[in-house]
Amino acid sequence: MNKEKKNNIAELLSPAGDMERLVASVNFGADAVYLAGKEFGMRTSSSNFDMENLKTAVKFCHDKDKKVYLTCNTLPRNDEIERLPEFLTEVAKMGVDAFIMTDLGVLDIAKKVAPNIDVHISTQFGVVNFMSARSLYDMGAKRVVLSRELSLEEITTIREKTNSKLELEVFVHGSMCVSFSGRCLISNYFTGRDANRGNCTQSCRWKYNLVEEKRKGEYFSIIEDDEGTHFFNSKDLCMIEHIPELLKSGITSLKIEGRAKSAYYVAVVTNAYKHAMDAFYTMGENFRLDHWVKEEVHKISHREYSTGFFFGNEPGQIYNSGGYIQECEVVAVCDGYKNGVMQISQRNKFFKGDKLEILEPGGKPFSFTVEQIFDEFGNEVESTPHAMQKLFIPIKKNVKLGAFIRAC
Repeated sequence: MNKEKKNNIAELLSPAGDMERLVASVNFGADAVYLAGKEFGMRTSSSNFDMENLKTAVKFCHDKDKKVYLTCNTLPRNDEIERLPEFLTEVAKMGVDAFIMTDLGVLDIAKKVAPNIDVHISTQFGVVNFMSARSLYDMGAKRVVLSRELSLEEITTIREKTNSKLELEVFVHGSMCVSFSGRCLISNYFTGRDANRGNCTQSCRWKYNLVEEKRKGEYFSIIEDDEGTHFFNSKDLCMIEHIPELLKSGITSLKIEGRAKSAYYVAVVTNAYKHAMDAFYTMGENFRLDHWVKEEVHKISHREYSTGFFFGNEPGQIYNSGGYIQECEVVAVCDGYKNGVMQISQRNKFFKGDKLEILEPGGKPFSFTVEQIFDEFGNEVESTPHAMQKLFIPIKKNVKLGAFIRAC
């Protein structure tokens, strides 16, 4: 592939809530990862990275020619912003490739203390038009993460009316906030935990009854069961079947949501989108999405899917449940393969005779039947009841390190 063609290929950007998830993102096909330090990131529910781990993460990614984007996208208060210059200076020395920011004061500090680090403007900034994107580019932004409220038509217009050097990033898969650009106050009002400072309790997923006493005769069309109504609960975003439309719009980076999700979730979704993107670049107008790729996004824990606003106003809410759909369960992870035997770490119980699936880094899933299971002492066992137990399974195919074994 020549350099010019490679430069026109969109990036696949995956989440990394901790080192395990970072490794999964990279091994299963991400071109770049986004992560956070212990401060200034929007997901305190994930483990995040202390300074030592962040240094390790950057080296790991750069050794594999992958990029690292550090989220500094909270809205820092006065006492926090005084600590920010030292933090940005230190992480800049580690070689992170970009900062993801929302606050203009944070942008100003970054340009002063770390002028050589690219700046990406977070979706929380709420960029919905080309003038805003132009202004941010003039302020020094290398990339804007566009608002989730935009249609593909609007994104294409922004691309046409902005400098070609300005990169455009969009979310294409994952959970959606009821406040789609992310500036939500429900959690803050109910629990005192501020979503805009990384502490969201996901109050929008709770059950509600809606009453408005002064607007008699005006009704919301909702579905209610005996437990109440999940009125604010958004469907998950999924654009796996619309890769050609996304890439033709001029988007620079396709972003997967999920820094608080599991390594398995990150691996499966990254693998699926990578295969879909590669297929488009290979087939062009003859693009056809393999059925197994489409099925993969249903083999993770997820809510009902939607295409959000990409094709108009169709984000969708889920009124009868706040929970997830889960069709598959991870039962083990491959720790190695030698002489026809796969070594695994148990995650959930399974039995001799079970038919399981294996998803390897970069591969298509395949099925096999568990004919024998041995413990670490060489004793044959009938099942795997002990968490994280080291076990051995004879299998003819050489299974790659880091593969996930699942029951579907």
